[in-house]
Amino acid sequence: MDSTALLVASTFSAGTVLAIAALGLLINEKAGIVNLGAEGMMLCAAIAGFATVVHTGNIWLGFVAGMAAGAILAAMFGVLVIWLNTNQYATGLALSIFGSGFSAFAGINYVQQKLPEQSQFSIPVLSDIPFLGLALFRQHPMVYIAMALTGGLIWFLYRTRAGLVLRSVGESPESAHALGYPVRRIRLAAVVAGGALCGLAGAYVSVVYTPLWVEGMIAGKGWIALALTTFATWRPARVLLGAYLFGGVTMLQFYLQGLGVDVPSQFLTALPYLATIVVLVLISRNPLWIRVNMPSSIGKPFYPEA
Repeated sequence: MDSTALLVASTFSAGTVLAIAALGLLINEKAGIVNLGAEGMMLCAAIAGFATVVHTGNIWLGFVAGMAAGAILAAMFGVLVIWLNTNQYATGLALSIFGSGFSAFAGINYVQQKLPEQSQFSIPVLSDIPFLGLALFRQHPMVYIAMALTGGLIWFLYRTRAGLVLRSVGESPESAHALGYPVRRIRLAAVVAGGALCGLAGAYVSVVYTPLWVEGMIAGKGWIALALTTFATWRPARVLLGAYLFGGVTMLQFYLQGLGVDVPSQFLTALPYLATIVVLVLISRNPLWIRVNMPSSIGKPFYPEA
């Protein structure tokens, strides 16, 4: 029972990284922008958050630093693709490569550093419930924040005027511009907000999930988060569920190893990426389903009339 509860708990922790990053990318894509630089933003945010905690001892300042790093990189990306009309896919790939190299350079002196001891979080009374207490109520607050973010994003997108405007910009920027909405500024705000969430996910990895700094430690989570938005057909609730699904697949390797299952570790390590490919293949078999849910102007540049 304890090992199963630990598997559930670790699934939520691992899924939180993907959920926060994917929610940020979802905001981008709802506005019509595809940002392939999530991996690079998360890496830069990871070293920014880790370095901040090393020097201040405050993990919440580390989260703020990670969000700031992600937002700054996203703003640079936004200016290039929204105002200078560079190719979104090429610019995103360049951002990912830049983030990987820059984080490795900036993190050279932090490889052997250790973070201060962190207190264990638990919800009083509920954390003492057999099985459920260990599985659900002893998580880091960021796990619950990710769930709240999902609910908040659903409310924002489908219950507020600002959310309606954001979705209209992603569906038909020409129509939104004709109605007097500043399409470029709305898209930039969406890109910066998405970058901040990717930064928060990156900082969570280095500060809480695996509290250390190692070059390339995001290990493809940015790309999985990017695929997750398509897997979830651009719906926040499905993003959260999909993130926990991939998180469970990631943690399954350690659970099976603990049970003594004789499976090559290389195969278990590849499981999350294999699951990503399988899911995308299954989704691509029904292009109409994707076309119905996908923002109409996603990945398309917008040239406002003078």
